Amino acid sequence: MSADKQSSWSYTEALPEEDEVLLRARERGHELGVLPVGAGTAALLTVLAASSQARTAVEVGSGVGVSGVSLLRGLGPRSVLTTIDIDVDHLHAAREAYLEAGIAANRTRTIAGRAQDVLPRLTDAAYDLVFIDADKANLVRYVEQGARLLRRGGTLLVHDALDQDRVPQPAIRRPTTVAARMVLRMLRDRDDFVTATVPTGTGLLLATKVR
Repeated sequence: MSADKQSSWSYTEALPEEDEVLLRARERGHELGVLPVGAGTAALLTVLAASSQARTAVEVGSGVGVSGVSLLRGLGPRSVLTTIDIDVDHLHAAREAYLEAGIAANRTRTIAGRAQDVLPRLTDAAYDLVFIDADKANLVRYVEQGARLLRRGGTLLVHDALDQDRVPQPAIRRPTTVAARMVLRMLRDRDDFVTATVPTGTGLLLATKVR
């Protein structure tokens, strides 16, 4: 990355000003050893959620609620976010963030469990937005399930799509990097999705179901 591009990336990442709700959520993340999405990605999630006009959304990996609050702030007042995490402490932290953000309790549904077990139980083509921020070991499975859950016109978002900037480096064959590459190619090659990858944060993959 050239110095100018690095400067531009750093500037845009630092531009969003986060409120106390997100800052406190980040503090809880530090205490729990959870690294939430960055400020640039959080802002982008809010914009994408607002532009999607989604009513139903699924989040794989609740973290400490930074991404959930960001999504819910963009979604309409009647929207519902279903968020899944295997760690009950993470879910508790996420609920704290939702409460502090003034989000009505009936707009969130938190599910404790392994996403690979929970996702297959959700209804086909019943969701407008799916956000994945979870372990790379099961990323391909999560994306396949996410694609199944989406209605036509729905959007799938994958956080850390560039695997900490390792994906563009062909010599790196770490399992997490290979999984990220597989997902990028898998969605690119499907004729029922259109895709784009933006370098915000550690990369965000956007895939919209067109048929």
